[in-house]
This record gives sequence, C-alpha cells and structure tokens, in this order.
Amino acid sequence: MLSAPQIKQIIQDYNDVAAQMTLGESKAKIKVSLEGDKLIVAVTLGYPVKGFTNSLETEIMALLQKEAALTDVTVTVDWKIIKHKVQPGIQGIKNVKNIIAVASGKGGVGKSTTSVNLALALSASGANVGILDADIYGPSQPQMLGTTQRPESPDGKTIEPIRSHGLQSMSIGFLIDAEQPMIWRGPMLTQALDQLLNDTNWDNLDYLVIDLPPGTGDIHLSLSQKVPVSGAVIVTTPQDISLLDARKALKMFEKVNVPVFGIIENMSTHVCSQCGHEEHIFGAGGGDKMAKEYDIDLLGSLPLDIKIREDADQGKPTVIADPKSTISLTYRNIAQSVAARLAQQGKSFATAFPEIVVKND
Repeated sequence: MLSAPQIKQIIQDYNDVAAQMTLGESKAKIKVSLEGDKLIVAVTLGYPVKGFTNSLETEIMALLQKEAALTDVTVTVDWKIIKHKVQPGIQGIKNVKNIIAVASGKGGVGKSTTSVNLALALSASGANVGILDADIYGPSQPQMLGTTQRPESPDGKTIEPIRSHGLQSMSIGFLIDAEQPMIWRGPMLTQALDQLLNDTNWDNLDYLVIDLPPGTGDIHLSLSQKVPVSGAVIVTTPQDISLLDARKALKMFEKVNVPVFGIIENMSTHVCSQCGHEEHIFGAGGGDKMAKEYDIDLLGSLPLDIKIREDADQGKPTVIADPKSTISLTYRNIAQSVAARLAQQGKSFATAFPEIVVKND
C-alpha cells in the first residue's frame, strides 16, 4: 500500500481541466487519512467549484483507486476563499477579500459583457461576488443587470449596493439619468471612483470585479495607486489593432505590480445562425499568440454570438439567461481559471484599518 505522502502527491498531480492547473499548483489543502484498508481524503480548494464538486470527487476517487490500488475510498471536495496579497503599501477595503480588474485597453471588444458574465460565473460557482462599474463616462452595468434602482443611504454617509441576479453592484449609472453626460475632468473621475468603491457597503465579498473603462488613463492610474487589486484580466479580440491596445493594458499592470492572470479572447469566431458556417471574422490565434509572447495564460475564447448581445441588452446576461449553454460553461471555466490563479498567490496579512490621528492637548 502506498504511504500517505505518496497518496497526497497523486492528488496534487490531478489536473483540474477547467482551472487549467493541477491541485498542487493551485495550493489546494489535502488531508489524507488511512484507516486499515479505508482511505479518507478531504480536499480544500482556494477557489469555488459549486456544481463541479461531484465530478471532481468522482475523478479523484477513480484516480486513487487506480494508482493506489484501493477500493474503499472516500473523497470530499470543498473550498475556502481567503484574502490574497495586493500591491505593497495599499490598505484593504472593508468587507472585500479580493479585487479583480477587467481591462481591455480598447473599447468595443466586449469587456463589460465579459465582466458581468465573469462576475455571475464566480457567483454561480459559490462565491459572494460584487461588480463595480468604473466607466464613469459610459456606464453599462445597470443595463446589463436589468435594473434602474437608485441606491439607498440609511446613514446619509454610505450607500447600499444594488442587488441583481445574486450580485452586489455599484455604478455611476445608478445615480444619474441614463441620458445624462458626465462632463468631468480627471480629478473628478478619480474622486468618483474612490467614492463608489469605498462608500459602498459591500457585504462580505469574496471577489469584487471592477469593469474598467477603455484605455490606460486616470481611472487606471488611480486604481493601481489607491485600490488593493489582487490581479487583472485582459479582454481582447483576435484583431491586430485590439491586440495592440491589449498589450498596452498588460504593460500598464506590469509597471504597477498588479499580476495579470491571463487573456480572454472575445469574438474569437462567428458561427452563422442560419447555415452553421464558422468564420474568423477578426482573425485567428491572436490571443494565443499574445499569451505566448508575454508568457501568460489564454484563459478562454468566446464566440461572436448574437445571444450574448441579446441577453446583455435584455438585462439577463447569458450565464443567468441560459446557464446550461456552451457559452455559459465557457464563462464558468474562465471564472474557475481566474479564481484558481488568484488562489496561487500568497495570503494577505493586511487589514483595513481606520485612520488613526494623534493629537497633543
């Protein structure tokens, strides 16, 4: 019979296909107990896997029965999401464990649609999730979340997040009329971001997804200097022009010490709804090429599909509107991959402390 360390190594070598890494690489905690011929295994992941636990338990059990030659095997899979480290010298935000920034560097690549589906996929996986619409000039999350509700402020100082589809959300779009233009300069933009982020009563979030505006401007600089970001995701299309701006976003995060978990290639291919013909309208392989060039991961590819647009416009993004579809499963796999990469990072020992002022009387 194999020893407990040998059995543990077999489990660590198990590859979580959706996360695109082994359990050992994701720093899963594994407890092995041998009671005669009976093996009891408890695996605690650092990322949520609701809906996938049964398949993971079954596959790990089959692997152990084959490799360790044991017939009486019990495997349980659970998860625990902790607070991970961020940029040096930046305090945490109350009731928010981890912040994931979603950027593109260029508009029109489906970043906001990807952001909300990513947030919903994390929520569907068992996490407590919020989304912050950081695009002050062109907020789109209220439309995508299907609500025009105004935030309430019970104490007159802070505001309650808007809840929709199981997400907590905040956007300047909840505070102004839909057709009102925001004619603000840089300092006002950064102040607005600070207030939306810090004056919202987030309720025990495992992940806060920040939907960034296009480009690499004031909002992005403020984010990197003042906001405790756990990591970032870059959204691009395969088109060369889109990839050019995506590289700028990637370089920006590198300069401010924010890890990039990987690239999501949106509008990767188009399948005709009438004849089924598949065509690479914006080119092929651009995201994969960029990922290899910068030694980061291609987290997943999404099609140019009218259903994604229709669902978002109707206020029920695809992960909610059609949770069993192939597209929703792709979002779920991408979310699991992002969360697993975050789980690889070290634990944060920083706490959101109040400001302490010492006065001499």
